[in-house]
Amino acid sequence: MTFKERLSQLRQNHDALLSRKNEPEELSNGIYTRYKFPVLTAAHTPLEWRYDFNEQTNPFLMERIMMNAVFNAGAIKWQGKYLVVARVEGADRKSFFAVAESPNGIDNFRFWEKPIVIPQLAAPDTNVYDMRLTAHEDGWIYGIFCTERKDPAAEPGDTMSAVANAGIVRTKDFVNWERLDDLVSHSGQQRNVVLHPKFINGKYALYTRPQDGFISVGSGGGIGFGLCDDITHAEVFDEPIIDNKIYHTIKEVKNGMGPAPIETPEGWLCLAHGVRNTAAGLRYVLYMFMTDKDDPSKVIYAPGGYFIAPKMSERVGDVSNVVFSNGWIKDDDGTIYIYYAASDTRLHVATTTVAQLIDYCKNTPADGFRSDLSVKAICDLVDRNKSL
Repeated sequence: MTFKERLSQLRQNHDALLSRKNEPEELSNGIYTRYKFPVLTAAHTPLEWRYDFNEQTNPFLMERIMMNAVFNAGAIKWQGKYLVVARVEGADRKSFFAVAESPNGIDNFRFWEKPIVIPQLAAPDTNVYDMRLTAHEDGWIYGIFCTERKDPAAEPGDTMSAVANAGIVRTKDFVNWERLDDLVSHSGQQRNVVLHPKFINGKYALYTRPQDGFISVGSGGGIGFGLCDDITHAEVFDEPIIDNKIYHTIKEVKNGMGPAPIETPEGWLCLAHGVRNTAAGLRYVLYMFMTDKDDPSKVIYAPGGYFIAPKMSERVGDVSNVVFSNGWIKDDDGTIYIYYAASDTRLHVATTTVAQLIDYCKNTPADGFRSDLSVKAICDLVDRNKSL
């Protein structure tokens, strides 16, 4: 195959992938509908990011910059388009952010021309990932992401110890991003920090996840809630835990907020991830709760168990047995698009509605934290069905 023939075939295959129509699963659980194909994978990234098209400098038309995965994406509806700010990971293990847009939210996602350029602070980010997007009532669109740097206190020869914190940027066009100071927290390292879309008592409100170390939450953990006066120099002094990790549940090891909550007439819909330990390693699932409409630090409904768990091929990838979400979109008609990643490898979508999620949160039994109480909930349902 000649250079030109190979390039033509690459472009043809790439366009076919990007244009592929997605299809809903035939039978759902009534809560949400999964779709057959991932919406983004490493193969969706632009050929221009990966190949040198100059036959003189790349006669074998090799991938000069290889991409490993596309996952964990923030999401927003903007100017009539469904946008995700995806975490793209190269073969060098460095992650970066890139915008992809779709006309309908379920297929035909195409990346913008270039990845996002994140301005650097005095201490540059070694790695960045998992941006949460919030269209705040102050008029800005904020992105809060995890910034990772080598631990300055690491022992000589220790090339693994790191420090995680919440980096903050804001934009009005998704091209130009202003870098703000990293979050200052007094409770240890931070991951999974999310900005609430409205002022609370005249202050910016943040959902946090304090932890003792880079990987292990230690004595920390749980979803915290804190307020700050100035988002350009964000500092949180008090982070009461509003949703804690709990023994022998889907969130026994750690948990953290997903995307920014969605406002409804009955309260705020919240999507989070929970982690438990198994003989095969950590298992990540998604779960939901609702907070009070006027006090988003107060949990009013907490359905027991997981909301979305990895299944079938979703369980296989770079970090297996994981689903994770940091992005969803509520449309004007009440449709909700949930963008969830499978096994740190690819991005999927599931659709539902505000009405369905409110019903799910209000009427799913809470976790009783004991097997006999789980059995009681089933028996109660059987008895109610018998009476019909």
